[in-house]
Amino acid sequence: MSDAAEQLLSWTVGDVRVTRVAEVVIPVPRDYMVPGITDAEIEAQRPWVGPFFDAEGALLLSFHTLVVESGDTTIVVDTCVGVDTPRIAPGDPTFPDRLAAVIDGGLGGVDVVLCTHLHFDHVGWNTRTLDGRIVPTFPNARYLIGRAELDFLDADDDSHEVRVPSVDPLLAAGLVDVIDTGTVDGTVDGTVTGTGAGHRITDEVRTIPAPGHTPGHVAVLIESAGQAALISGDTFHTPLQLTRPELAATRFDWDEAMAVETRRRLIERYVGTDTLLIGTHFPPPTAGRVRRDERGTWLAS
Repeated sequence: MSDAAEQLLSWTVGDVRVTRVAEVVIPVPRDYMVPGITDAEIEAQRPWVGPFFDAEGALLLSFHTLVVESGDTTIVVDTCVGVDTPRIAPGDPTFPDRLAAVIDGGLGGVDVVLCTHLHFDHVGWNTRTLDGRIVPTFPNARYLIGRAELDFLDADDDSHEVRVPSVDPLLAAGLVDVIDTGTVDGTVDGTVTGTGAGHRITDEVRTIPAPGHTPGHVAVLIESAGQAALISGDTFHTPLQLTRPELAATRFDWDEAMAVETRRRLIERYVGTDTLLIGTHFPPPTAGRVRRDERGTWLAS
């Protein structure tokens, strides 16, 4: 396990605490994830973007869970890769124990597991195999999955193969709450429309619609005691997409144009504000505030 995966980070957002627990951090060829990034571009942005690329210019991709403690509710946002099914990224069998160590009550102390979407690297530890049986990793939690995500999974699970190991056992156990992930009106202030305005988990934590990467993809907004943070999900795979939001994860985005629109909308909503952006795939420092100057738009950590 790399130093970046071992590094435990946490942030306080008002009365809410967010803790990053990484499974793995791996270098990924840039053109595989977000084609179009050049060496010259990385060098031009080096003062702030350096930690997110390795010495050879490969994109450092972090697979981590974010533990959100809001009042008496402990929320796990995404569950990383897992080890029961071969994946592009290698899972780490020590991850559940490392995750349990930072949660009061261990894995049984988790109240809610939120799946921002149903790709393999976000649901891999929804379950695990014990004594030859697939069981929920978080036995006392309700698992929140978007209705649009389940519908999409019914239509196409070929590329990620998550239904059998990571979703069906939870449905069979009656542990899934299907939520409405909401719609957006396309304005830069992120106003949501209709009855589906995301899902409120606690008074301080709610999902906001961020479609494009998948149909029901969500980000997570934390608002507490006058402070705010946004957990990005796969709206961003690298902070360089703040500078160039048109860069798309072409192998993985369901609708590239919509993903770009969502990215632009969230950038315009939060640039220059005190809202902390916590990247779901960003290696350390993982979080920062969105700023704009003569260099363009960037992440100030």
